[in-house]
Amino acid sequence: MSLRSRRVNGYEGARPDVQALVPLDATRILELGCSSGRLGAAIKARQHATITGVELDELYAKEAEASIDRVICSSAEEFVAAPALDSAPFDCLIAADVLEHLVDPWDVLSKSVRMLAPGATVIVSVPNVLYWPQFRRLLFERRWPRDDSGIFDRTHLRWFTWSDAVELVEQAGLDLVKVVPIYWARGPRLILYRTVARTPLWSFVAAQYLIVGQLERS
Repeated sequence: MSLRSRRVNGYEGARPDVQALVPLDATRILELGCSSGRLGAAIKARQHATITGVELDELYAKEAEASIDRVICSSAEEFVAAPALDSAPFDCLIAADVLEHLVDPWDVLSKSVRMLAPGATVIVSVPNVLYWPQFRRLLFERRWPRDDSGIFDRTHLRWFTWSDAVELVEQAGLDLVKVVPIYWARGPRLILYRTVARTPLWSFVAAQYLIVGQLERS
C-alpha cells in the first residue's frame, strides 16, 4: 500500500464538518493546503464561490486544478510572503490540517489574515495532541510516535491543545467565534465521548478542534 493510499482519509476528504462552518454567502474563498481539491469542489457544488487553493504537493495541485478555480503550487510560507493575489481580499479562509505541518503556523496565519476583507471568516482545523488513545501511547510506549498520518503524522512540526488552538487564532487578530470538537467515534462510543466532554476530562476526548474566527468589520 502506497503512502498516499494510507493518507487518503486524512488528507483528501471533502470534510463536511469544515463545509458546515463556511458561510453560505462567502464568494471568495482561500484554502491553504487544498490537497486534491475535494473540499473546495464540495463547497462550489453547494454555493456560488470562487476558490483559490494553495498546495505544496505538485500531484495534489494538478488534481485540484480540475476541481477549483485557481491553484497556487507553493508552500504556505512562500505564498504569504509573496505579493497579494489580484483575487484578494477574500471573505473566507480555510486552513484545515495544514498549520501543524509548518515551522511557524502563527506567522503564516497572521499574514494570511492580511489578505482578508473586513468581517471575513477563518476556519482552522488542528489535531488535539491530548486525544486520549494517542496520548496513552506516549505513556506506555515512552517514545514519540512517527506515523504515516493522523495526530502523530511524522510530518507534523507543531502540536496543539485546546488552549493552543484558540491562542493561534486570537494572536492573528481574529475574534473567536466558536470551537468545535471533532470526535473520532460513532454510536455508543460517540455518546460516551460527548458525556465525558462535560466532565473535567473534556480535553482528552476530541481528536481535532475546528476553530472559527472572524476579522473585525470596519
